[in-house]
Amino acid sequence: MILEEIPRKLFVVLSFVFSGAVAAGDFFERNGLALGGIDPITFFDGSGPRQGIPSIQATFKGSIFLFTSEAHRERFLASPEKLSPQFNGFCAFGTAGEYKAKTEPEAYTVVDGQLYFNYDLGVQKKWRRDRDALIKKAQLNWPSVMKTTRVYQ
Repeated sequence: MILEEIPRKLFVVLSFVFSGAVAAGDFFERNGLALGGIDPITFFDGSGPRQGIPSIQATFKGSIFLFTSEAHRERFLASPEKLSPQFNGFCAFGTAGEYKAKTEPEAYTVVDGQLYFNYDLGVQKKWRRDRDALIKKAQLNWPSVMKTTRVYQ
């Protein structure tokens, strides 16, 4: 059975049962770091995802962000709401579907100056087909989704 044939709600349930879930903080984290330690500014400046330096960090909404330079850190601190990922770095496609899901750094998109992540490149491809409608749906869902403590891996 291919993935497209599985009804969405059943897929969500099966994903939870078979892949497990973990408690979520404010931002999606890997190894205790928002964005897995990747400098958020690098998604905006054209250099692509680049690992931050542990000695250059800032805390925002309880999550630690790393940066590649002091200049990037200062830029982030001047506008953390604008420069942090939408839906706190959880999958935009998943948020549109009313659940939190992990994300991969290479599955990012900047839309109108906002940073979005997806579960992986395959999900990102599906998300891009109806991106604007899915962003609107995710924005409507986020207030309730953000309260959930489970993250689909």
